[in-house]
Amino acid sequence: MNFKLGQELLKICDEKNITISEAMILREVEDLGADRDEVMKRMDHAWSIMKNSAKAALKGDIVSMGGLIGGESAKLNERRLSGKTPVCGTLMSKAISYAMGVLEVNSSMGLIVAAPTAGSSGVIPGAFLAVQEEMEFTDEEMVKALFNAGAIGYLIAYNATVAGAEGGCQAEVGSASAMAASAITELMGGSPRQCLHGATGAIANLLGLVCDPIGGLVEAPCQQRNAMGVSNALVSSEIALSSIKNIVPFDEAVSVMYSVGRSIPHELRETALGGLAAAPSACSRCQMCK
Repeated sequence: MNFKLGQELLKICDEKNITISEAMILREVEDLGADRDEVMKRMDHAWSIMKNSAKAALKGDIVSMGGLIGGESAKLNERRLSGKTPVCGTLMSKAISYAMGVLEVNSSMGLIVAAPTAGSSGVIPGAFLAVQEEMEFTDEEMVKALFNAGAIGYLIAYNATVAGAEGGCQAEVGSASAMAASAITELMGGSPRQCLHGATGAIANLLGLVCDPIGGLVEAPCQQRNAMGVSNALVSSEIALSSIKNIVPFDEAVSVMYSVGRSIPHELRETALGGLAAAPSACSRCQMCK
């Protein structure tokens, strides 16, 4: 049941007439030597943590360790609840609020699920929770969809990287966005091929995104990039569900992302020596630039 490429995953789905999430569940059962109930229970636990982390910041009483972020999720939520029409619509407004909130929880040493990394941990919970609330999916359906996201993350990690220090923010938020796009596509009734088109589009849209954390902290601009990542996931899913295909297939897109990441100067790969981290105002705020 193992697969190492998107094309291999699609072949399994075709031969067994199953979804990507089901293929990943079967792989986990086989790889871990566990029964299906145990595998599902572990993912259910992860989903519970994701939901809690997305909601925790809505109260607005979280302050990050570095003091660069805190309260943003609550402000977004307050605006939506005030009756003012969200520019992005209710679904997107919720998604970006939840995504940014998870980064607040992470930066204040709260409990999150690093899916695929701490720096991109808001994308999947933000997208999933907003879609669940707006579309009325059950927790069981969301948990199963997480296996779809896991399959995409596994393929990217195996064939490229999800580390900002190695591939820039495209490898972190880009990968998380691809994972969420694929999973949401399946939730909305998309085929395995449409799921991979959604993931491919998400990767392509963020290709070349640098990793330049101010002060070397996973706070800013990371928080707003998670909001952008969750938005990209929803957009990419909608495009894929409309049967719009990408010219470059998923496996090639992953390879390109890895190649681009290796080409990004080291100053722009999580060193805090370039990009926004090197801006005068950022250096002054952190008092740590040479």
